[in-house]
Amino acid sequence: MRKLFSKGERVRSKIDGKVMEVLKYIKNNFVEVRWFDLEKKEIRVRRIKEDKLSKAL
Repeated sequence: MRKLFSKGERVRSKIDGKVMEVLKYIKNNFVEVRWFDLEKKEIRVRRIKEDKLSKAL
């Protein structure tokens, strides 16, 4: 399994442009990420394919 991102690294979603933090890797190139939802004012956790993420600057 390739790992493009390390734990704790900031990444940007190619789907909607949100900046997220990498929590951990899961099988089949899935990455568990978290971000802060401004509307609900809470932290969200989601699993996204590694191909749909890029490094945030």
